[in-house]
Amino acid sequence: MLNVSAKPNAFPLDPGHCALVVIDMQRDFIEPGGFGAALGNDVSRLAPVVPKVAALLALAREQRLTVVHTRESHLPDLSDCPPLKRNKLPAGRRIGDDGPMGRILVRGEPGNRILDTVAPEPGEWQVDKPGKGMFHATGLDQRLRDAGITQLIFAGVTTEVCVQTSMREACDRGYDCLVIEDATESYFPEFKAATLAMIVAQGGIVGRCASLDALRRAFQQGANA
Repeated sequence: MLNVSAKPNAFPLDPGHCALVVIDMQRDFIEPGGFGAALGNDVSRLAPVVPKVAALLALAREQRLTVVHTRESHLPDLSDCPPLKRNKLPAGRRIGDDGPMGRILVRGEPGNRILDTVAPEPGEWQVDKPGKGMFHATGLDQRLRDAGITQLIFAGVTTEVCVQTSMREACDRGYDCLVIEDATESYFPEFKAATLAMIVAQGGIVGRCASLDALRRAFQQGANA
């Protein structure tokens, strides 16, 4: 068992039962022309998190953690996209509409691809989710349980929407959760700060929060023990 320095208290990491979950590092959210931009966001604000996620992935692979990549995506016929979700935006900017990177937030389209610098490697899990949370209509919970996973480390975008939703869902299902604060990002810095504060409030009501360096130190200390 490794101790990761975290807020509000140390995270007891058990590498053999822990998975890294990288949420929605896809072109649709991080590059111009995708769903993030269609919502009116400055997508350039997410660019600095990409090398941090890449470094976290390298660490997880070095430590042989299970790695899970998610994509928010919908079937081409949009049968899994509620009308309320699609109709929030005007025609031409909706989920399924044609955009600069193909149909917005649709599986198999260029914009729905995970960025090359943080792309899944062979053997890593890939989960297409039609909702904000990673458990909705994905079967992921049972797959994690079958693999003996009891702890989840979170990274990705955006902090206050898909990352937080997935982490809260995981907490409700009994997973011990840790978010890496510098490997997650939001279009709105104040939303990221508020989300991290909510996660660790009340003794870590949702989970714990740590830096990438703190996680790296924990692995180094474990190797030297």
